[in-house]
Amino acid sequence: MTPPKISILTTVYNREKYLGECIESVQKGRFQDYEHIIVDDGSTDDSVAIAHAYAAEDPRIRVYQNETNLGDYPNRNQAASYARGTYIKYLDADDMHGRFMVDMMIDAMEMYPEAGFALFDYGPNKPLFPILLQPAEAYEAHYTGKHPVFSRSPINAIMKREVFEAVGGFTGKRMVGDFEMWHILGAKYPLVLISGGAPGMYRVHEEQEMSLHRVDPIWAFKYQLLSLDFLSAGGVSPLDENRRLQLLKEAKRKLARTILYAIKRHGIKDAFRLKKASKSSWSSIIKDAFQ
Repeated sequence: MTPPKISILTTVYNREKYLGECIESVQKGRFQDYEHIIVDDGSTDDSVAIAHAYAAEDPRIRVYQNETNLGDYPNRNQAASYARGTYIKYLDADDMHGRFMVDMMIDAMEMYPEAGFALFDYGPNKPLFPILLQPAEAYEAHYTGKHPVFSRSPINAIMKREVFEAVGGFTGKRMVGDFEMWHILGAKYPLVLISGGAPGMYRVHEEQEMSLHRVDPIWAFKYQLLSLDFLSAGGVSPLDENRRLQLLKEAKRKLARTILYAIKRHGIKDAFRLKKASKSSWSSIIKDAFQ
């Protein structure tokens, strides 16, 4: 059997309210050379039954069930292990593809065959046509805010399967795993930026783990801490040394100001939590904030 061009990977945990629409959004897409791999992580609702019902009618859909609950990013790796496509992309069970989303992504990747992955850019500087960024250019674009695409969620990414496998998949870090992955890939492989309009639907609801961001400042803070790791001397930054140090200084300034602002926005207790997570002294925080 000829492998499909792309493997669409959907990990599921209690998403019976959304899964049918998710699957149908892929089926209704213009690009049809795909397999849709659905991996359930121990749902207690009817998610598995719904997935099997669709798979019974569509041979492109393959359904797997984990024996034990793996958690979000380990289950993403599990789903990727079943993939046969040249490319992989994730579609969470509560999200949907637009009709041309996969077309746009495949077209962009094949325009630049040297690229390892592609991300949609929704910002004011989004390109009219897909553009290729070399690793140092991608880091520069993200950290200067021109194209802050490392913050994109998994629905916005397409990867060559061989590239994903080469870096070992996701490390398993909660919440920040996609942010981390784009840094890892971006340091090693050229990145394609695709102009984002409204190619898909990313749902926001209270059942998401991401809802933690709205109530607990430590989770959003973890992204800033991870940025420091990638810009540190021992990180994987592809930037030249002078530029790395400049952007590291700016990242430290933003982190320090986040801690100080937390006193006003969240209170002393949460500010101390952020300080502890940063492993910094108050004197160094104040120094970094006003450097």
